[in-house]
Amino acid sequence: MTHSEVDVVVLGVGTCGEDLSLQLLDAGLEVAGIEASLVGGECAYWACIPSKVMIRASSLLAAARQVDGVAGHAEVTPDWAPVAARVRNEVTGGWDDSMGVGRFEQRGGRLIHGRGRLTGPATVSVGEESITARRGIVVATGSKPAIPPIPGLADVAYWTTHDIISAETLPGSLTILGGGAVGCELAQLVTAFGVKVAIVEGRDRLLPGEEPEASSVVATAFAADGISVHTGVMAESIESDQSSITVKLSDGTEVVAERLLVATGRAVDITELGLESAGIDATTRFIEVDDRLRAADQIWAIGDVTGKSMFTHVAVRHAAVVAADIIGREIAPMRYDAVPRVTFTMPEIGAVGLTEAQAVEAGIDVAVAVKHVPATFRGWIHGVGNAGFIKLVVDRQQGQLVGATAAGPQGGEVLGMLALAVHAKLPLDQLRSMIYPFPTFGGGIGEAIGASGRGVMTVLDPEYKGLQELDAVGNP
Repeated sequence: MTHSEVDVVVLGVGTCGEDLSLQLLDAGLEVAGIEASLVGGECAYWACIPSKVMIRASSLLAAARQVDGVAGHAEVTPDWAPVAARVRNEVTGGWDDSMGVGRFEQRGGRLIHGRGRLTGPATVSVGEESITARRGIVVATGSKPAIPPIPGLADVAYWTTHDIISAETLPGSLTILGGGAVGCELAQLVTAFGVKVAIVEGRDRLLPGEEPEASSVVATAFAADGISVHTGVMAESIESDQSSITVKLSDGTEVVAERLLVATGRAVDITELGLESAGIDATTRFIEVDDRLRAADQIWAIGDVTGKSMFTHVAVRHAAVVAADIIGREIAPMRYDAVPRVTFTMPEIGAVGLTEAQAVEAGIDVAVAVKHVPATFRGWIHGVGNAGFIKLVVDRQQGQLVGATAAGPQGGEVLGMLALAVHAKLPLDQLRSMIYPFPTFGGGIGEAIGASGRGVMTVLDPEYKGLQELDAVGNP
């Protein structure tokens, strides 16, 4: 076995591992990055980026289908081939990470493709080499698709997100296990290209982690799209023949399709990382870290392996905090009370902070306002395709937003201001005193809290009660 020494070893060079490494290299540190798969990770090759390129294509089809009755007549013929070609050629480069490796090495880093393992509090082995880290080790090994233990599943050729992202052609029909963000996005995406879809969610509604109103608006959209939805039932067994896969549900229903996509979340496996050699508990589901992502002395963990809000944007913030900690630069520690999240369905669901139910469970004296997008001025102008709502969850005693949801056209973009308000703990009075651009989807926030136009606000929504509820906030 050969031996070498660097300042920092980064175990896993996915999105956050790469970002961290580049920051450390720019600061003049020697960095060795160890990656078992592709530099850039799941987000770049199998998830966030390619899936949103695909969703952009499906949204164009949806928009074309909304022309009738508004701007004339349009007929559209879906074609998956240019979508697959763009993902293959423009987005992933044929799932070739040579550009990522080049970025890493051009900045002075050393990239090793392989599976690394801690062999002590300051050493990592990979292949036949042992590397000592002078300043520390960062574990950023990410996650993989979770595969549930359903009888028969292992015996069928099921898809994960990897398969659908790289698909050159689409099946005529598809069953999706999992009604969370990924399952819902992919269900609507392939439906736009003519695939007959059924989605199965064990909990009682789609998007069970979001507000019930979000579940309802997505379920309504799915019904209009012809997507078959099965909620509150479990997949009890799976079998297949040469042409189809049958999923037997707990209510006796059988769902049959050409393909089966498993979208039941993400799994983290830390058992093979050698954490125990550094005094870190490897029997837990995730690596335990503090608010600066420290797992032990001179050992950090970032991204999905921490189990802390498993989103790319959270992982990238992890990288910034750890880079500052290693370099010795001041930076605010991690907090998770204002994590934004977006489900890229149509309508788009953007959310931040606590849901109403979570706030009540946390013992907060809650006030709520819900403004439906069609009853805002921009929503009314938008017309067809304007389904959605803005929901504000307010701590009545503090007079601050603790959570919010923006569902509808551009819901993820509208969310930006709401995320700032929750993160900065802005008093509701300050949000009321703002001047909002009119007429915009973001301006619907002002309509929801009664920031302006109070005299005409109920013209489109005579039954709106949110103003009365929020008027008392901060005045117990």
